[in-house]
Amino acid sequence: MRKERKREAFAEPSYWQSYSDMMAALLLIFILIIAITLAIYKQKTADLEQTQLELNAARQKLDIASEELDLARVDLENYREEIESSKLELEESLQKLQEAYDAAALTQEELAAAYLEIDEARGELEATRSQLQDLIGVRTDIIRELQSKFNNSSMQVDEQNGSIAFSSDVLFRYGSAELTDASKATLSEIIPMYLDVLLQDQYRDYMAEIIIEGHTDTDGSYRHNMELSSDRASSVARYILDPDNGLSEAKIEQLQSMLTINGRSYSSPIYKEGTSEIDMDASRRVEIKFRLKEEELIQKISEILEQAQESAAVGENP
Repeated sequence: MRKERKREAFAEPSYWQSYSDMMAALLLIFILIIAITLAIYKQKTADLEQTQLELNAARQKLDIASEELDLARVDLENYREEIESSKLELEESLQKLQEAYDAAALTQEELAAAYLEIDEARGELEATRSQLQDLIGVRTDIIRELQSKFNNSSMQVDEQNGSIAFSSDVLFRYGSAELTDASKATLSEIIPMYLDVLLQDQYRDYMAEIIIEGHTDTDGSYRHNMELSSDRASSVARYILDPDNGLSEAKIEQLQSMLTINGRSYSSPIYKEGTSEIDMDASRRVEIKFRLKEEELIQKISEILEQAQESAAVGENP
């Protein structure tokens, strides 16, 4: 009897077991749904990333294409400018060709006149060559004449610029700008000889300046030496311009119109030969030199060359 009851108890249905199975099934379904959702999300994300990469690549291609388009536009603009330039050059060439054609259409009478002008131009060219030789040789002639004038003198004429230099130790006492009595005699002898050459009629039109420059050694300040060198140059000038000291009134008047006085302090020292050491004795000096009217010389040379070119151009036109 007990065994039968026990079997009947086991044979009764279990509601808790069914509920547990149902919840397990629902949980499994829920997990499957989440897994499927995650798989779909991952796929969509991968697809989105791939789309984004393709979009970026497309943008890069678009940028490259835009740059190439800009370059193409620049090339096109340059090409247009070259075409315009070529067009202008062609028009100018055609115009020159037409002018050359018109110029070549000379009659026999005009051609004969042109040949006559060529012969005249050749004669003028030969004449201008001679004038050029004269103009270029002015400085050389002056220096050569000065050297000849002082050939028997102790005074040396610079062969490059024609200047003469007096030692300041001869003209002045140390640190002074007052001429010594011995120096006055030297100046009265040397200066008229020098100016007699420069103030000749044949050179007067080419002479721009006659310059007296004072120079010092490097002892003392630049400012002090500037004042000293200027005062010494002025002392020499005052002595020269005094009619009692060797120059005629006419020469003094000529000299006053072109005389320049400069103080150079120690800005232009003299160095001992072959060294970088300053020669203090030689640096203390007063120089007298001249400057030609280079501008007038250049102008005259330019006029001569221009005339020669015009004459040569007449010869080329036929």
